[in-house]
Amino acid sequence: MPLLTPYQLGPFHLSHRSKLLQHPATGFRFFLDLHHAAIYYAQRTTPDGLLIAEATAITEGGNGYPCTPGIWTREQVEAWKPVVKAVHYKGGYFFCQIWHFGHVSHTAYQPIGAAPVSLTTKRFKHGQYVELYCIGAHNAIDVGFDGVDIHGAHGYSIDQFLKDGVNDRSDKYGGSVENRCRFALEVTDVVTKEIGSWRVGIRISPFADYADASDSDPITPGIQLAHALNPFNLLYLHCVEPRMKSPGLLFMLLSRSTNRSPSTFKILSLVTLTTLPWIDTNAAADVKAT
Repeated sequence: MPLLTPYQLGPFHLSHRSKLLQHPATGFRFFLDLHHAAIYYAQRTTPDGLLIAEATAITEGGNGYPCTPGIWTREQVEAWKPVVKAVHYKGGYFFCQIWHFGHVSHTAYQPIGAAPVSLTTKRFKHGQYVELYCIGAHNAIDVGFDGVDIHGAHGYSIDQFLKDGVNDRSDKYGGSVENRCRFALEVTDVVTKEIGSWRVGIRISPFADYADASDSDPITPGIQLAHALNPFNLLYLHCVEPRMKSPGLLFMLLSRSTNRSPSTFKILSLVTLTTLPWIDTNAAADVKAT
């Protein structure tokens, strides 16, 4: 299918499949006055194009970079509104990517300078953090975003559960592939119940090893998670292929997932780097991001 062909992504009619998505990219330029952010995102909006905002923290202790946005307070919700309005004025669709840093944050970003919460400690109360994702998604819709992108990639909290290189738990959240997928599925469950599955996508990076979050067999948990997400009927699965990894691995994951998955879950690969120039011709992905 040619890249310039329009694409129906759930209820969103996208104008074309290439460069229709501005993928999330942390810019370290967010301050309370978001006038510049409205200009930034409006400049990258095309009619019927899809943008995903840069990763946005769901709680004060869930951040780990300077000058990055949040969406856990009323003040932040109000500050986001003109940014979303600017994108909608240009005719685009806008999703908010919600994230939590997990243990790779720093004391400088934690309340009273505490150590970042590690998923391997008793201080990590799963229900509490799952609820934070739910609140973040609710706030995003309150702002006016068209949906949310759950950040489950790049070594942050959800990815820390998924990868056996960092998840050393011995309870129901660690050990087997099924257990390591549990937290991601709990987050997905509450978010879809809160705002509707048609508004929700999730981003994963099975082959990446950011912040030491690597896996000894990345294809297996990637496929397991894709299958486990099927019942939620999400809008998309956002798969990232790092530049330094083999492009063939992503193709293998997508091929094996789509061949074995129910048709109720559409595999959508939003490849954010240019390692796969052939991705649009082999039917492995429905949309290519740039």
